[in-house]
This record gives sequence, structure tokens and C-alpha cells, in this order.
Amino acid sequence: MLKRIFVLLFIMAFVGNSFSQSPDIIGQSNENDLHTITTAVPFLLITPDTRAGGMGDVGVSTSPDANSIHWNMAKLAFTESDAGVSFSYSPWLNKIVDDMNLAYLSGYKKIGDNQAISGSMRYFTLGNIVFRDENATLIQDYEPKEFALDAGYAIQLSKKISGGMAARYIYSNLTGGISANQGLEAKSGNSFAVDVSSYYMNDKIRVADYKSTLAIGLNVSNIGAKINYSSSGQRDFIPTNMRLGSSLTLHMDEYNKLTFAVEANKLLVPSTPIYDSTGTNVISGRNPNVGVASGIFGSFGDAPGVVRYLSNGDVEVESGSIFREEMREINIGSGMEYWYQDQFALRAGYFYEHATKGGRKYATVGAGVRYNVFSFDFSYLIPTQQRNPLANTLRFTLRLNFEALKGGGSTEGQKGV
Repeated sequence: MLKRIFVLLFIMAFVGNSFSQSPDIIGQSNENDLHTITTAVPFLLITPDTRAGGMGDVGVSTSPDANSIHWNMAKLAFTESDAGVSFSYSPWLNKIVDDMNLAYLSGYKKIGDNQAISGSMRYFTLGNIVFRDENATLIQDYEPKEFALDAGYAIQLSKKISGGMAARYIYSNLTGGISANQGLEAKSGNSFAVDVSSYYMNDKIRVADYKSTLAIGLNVSNIGAKINYSSSGQRDFIPTNMRLGSSLTLHMDEYNKLTFAVEANKLLVPSTPIYDSTGTNVISGRNPNVGVASGIFGSFGDAPGVVRYLSNGDVEVESGSIFREEMREINIGSGMEYWYQDQFALRAGYFYEHATKGGRKYATVGAGVRYNVFSFDFSYLIPTQQRNPLANTLRFTLRLNFEALKGGGSTEGQKGV
């Protein structure tokens, strides 16, 4: 009798589960939909110098040089050269237009043995743009322009660790004061931001019997106020970004040196959520209209993931899809650099961004030569996709090493290199 009761209960439970299934899924968002994160003043993230441009856009952990204020200000506390200046120039998107370019001037000065200061100016012009009204009547020709001025300080905190900070003024004028629709007055955008960075360098290790230098770098850049372009009060995030990377340099002999570097970076701004049919209520993700601090800390878990629409009117997020999308927001760069007698350099690298977050994928190559006081570098970008607007991107850099002027040699780099 007792056995029959157990059998009856089992049958009832099975039948109950069979008729109490969850509501049907009547639709869902596509995991491969484009979810690109956009910000104002994206020119702040364009690689400005040729050395990093030839190494897959990595620079947070490579040896210090005059462009370190962009990648990791803390690196300059370990530079051996007393001072240096660098000028870089790159035609931008020349596959599409022929008058857009980025110019970058940077320099540094050591203060004693353990400190350094640095400054830079970045100027980006979008070329000539013809503005017309809704009737195609010419309003004016204008050349939108943006620039940033930086000042930084680095100090060694120990024999292997340094810290750095940089302050940045940002100016962006995209319309030349032309009034927007609905009577909104357009204006130039202004913002102020800071970078916080750290650097670890150990030149006392050996790899495969080679004297080697291991370095690790971290930089959180563009931590600053949102920017406003009109009288509407609408403010946009600037591209707060976190870079984390490591490099290993093998000193194979007195003539040959080989560096491998890898780097990950992630935008620390809100991801675009998924809204309901009204376009006002967030059904997955987070409301992006938050403050700067909330946007930074919330960016590690605000991806909307894959949303399923159920027949009863509810929505659910596919398990694990939020984490997968967060991982897709991390871009990876890797590169290598070979030096012969600290006079001739060859570089190569690769940059990867997931297709749903912009899809930038390209290889890079570069070369450099040092001659006494001057160094000259160039790099070339090779897209792995057809019709890529970044195709044929060239960068040129001219550097001046003041240490050579004093007869101290031409090497510009970190202690131990």
C-alpha cells in the first residue's frame, strides 16, 4: 500500500510539472547585435605616437619615452634620460577624407633621480565640413577642431614601483557656433580630467639565461566632468578608460634586445541599455543618466545581455549573457619590438575589438632609427577586414633626446634597459 502511494505521488508531481511550464518565449534580443559604447571627444583615445602605433596600440607597460604621459605617466619616474621631446603626426581616416589629421607634441624633464614632470598638447582637426540648412542652403564652411593640454608628475615610491598623475584640459568645437534645431544654441565643449597611473619594473630577473626586465602598468585616464555642446543642458561622458598591461624585455646580448607586450583596456562609461517599446523605460542594463563616479564603478556590470520576451508580458535576461557582454567590452592589444644596438628598431602588433563593440581588428608594423640626438619612427596599420576606414593609417614621430646633447649617449628608456 505504501509503495502505491509513493508511485501515485511521483505521477502527480510529473504531471504537475508537465502542465506548469514557464511562459513561451515569443522573442529575444540578438547576442550579436551591435552594442557599441559611444562617448564625446573620442580623439582622446587615438594612439598619438608611432612607437605604440607599430606595436598594436600598446604602451602602458613599455619602457618610458617622451610620449609616456598619454600611456602611463608613472613610467617616467624610471627614465634614465634627463629630458626629451617628441612630435607625432598622423593623417586620420585618409581612406575616407584627405584633410583630417592628429598632431601630438609631448616632452618631459627629470627632477632629481626619482621624479619627473611632463606636458603634452594634442590637436585634432576633422577637416573642412560644409554646413547646410534643411533646404540645402549653404550656412558656412567650417573646420571642426579639438585639442587637449596635459601636465603630469611621476615619482618613484620604491626601487620597483612608481606612481603618476596627469591633469588635462579638453576643448572641442564641432559646429563653429551654428545654432542647432529647435532654437538650441550650439557652443564649444570644455572639460577637465585627470589620469591616475602606476608602474612596476623589475630588471633583476632572468628568462632563458637572458637578463630580462619585467614591467606592469596600470592607467585610468580621462576621469573628469561630462561635456556639453548646447544650451539644452544635455551632457555627454568623456572616454574614461582603464589600461592594464605587461611587458617583458629580453637583453639577448650587448647588441640585441627584444620586447613582448600585451595590454587590455576597457571604457569606464555606461553601456547602452535595452529600452521598452516607448524608448524611455530600461528593461535590461542600467539607466545611463548617472554621475561620473557612478558611471565608472557601474561600468563593470551594466551590460544589458540577451533579453527574452515572454508570452505573459515579462522579460528575462539569459543566464551568463551579461558577463559575456562585459568581457566583450575589453579590447586587447599585443606587440613586439626589436632593437639592434639601440639604433635600429622593428615593431609589429595586433589589436582586437569584439564585433559587437565596434569590430576594430588590425595588424600594425613599424620601424625606427636613432642617430645621436634625433630619433625617427614610422608605423603602418593593416586592417584584417575589407573596406576598413582605418586602412593605410600612417604615423610619423620625430624625437629629440637631450641626454645625447650632453654626451650621455642616445639611449632613452628605463633604468636597467
